Amino acid sequence: MESSITALAEIIQIAVAPVFLLAGIAGFLNVMSSRLGRIVDRGRVLESKIISLGEGDVKRITKAEYETLRHRSRLINWSVAMCTASGLMVCIVVVSLFIGDYWDLDIAFLIISMFVLALIWLVLALLLFLFEVQLATNNMLKKSENFISE
Repeated sequence: MESSITALAEIIQIAVAPVFLLAGIAGFLNVMSSRLGRIVDRGRVLESKIISLGEGDVKRITKAEYETLRHRSRLINWSVAMCTASGLMVCIVVVSLFIGDYWDLDIAFLIISMFVLALIWLVLALLLFLFEVQLATNNMLKKSENFISE
C-alpha cells in the first residue's frame, strides 16, 4: 500500500509542471478572448458606419479598416484554436501519466511526443498572436499618420 502511495506521489510531482503550463495557457486564452471581443465590437461599429456612409474616401478608409479587423480576427481565431489544442494535449499528457503508471504501460515516447506537440502548438499560437498585435499596431500607426498629416 505504501509503495503505491509513493508511486502516486511521484506521478503527481511529475504532473505539476504540465499543470502550470496549462494555467499559463488558460491565461493566454483569456487575453486572446478579450482581444477578439474588442475586434468584434469594433467591427460592428464599422459595419453600421459603412452602411450609413455614402461613396467617398471616408467609406473607402472605413472599409479598409474593416478588412484589417477581419484579418486580425482570423489570426486571433487561429491562435485560440492552436492554444486550445495545446491545452488539450497537455491535459492528455497528464492523464497519460496516470494511466501509464496505473496500468504499468511503457508510453514514455507517446507522452514525450504529445508534450512536444503541445509546445509546438503553443509556439504557433504565440506567433499568430504576435502577428495580430503587429497588424493592430501598424494599422493604428497608419491611422495616426493620416490624422497628423491632415
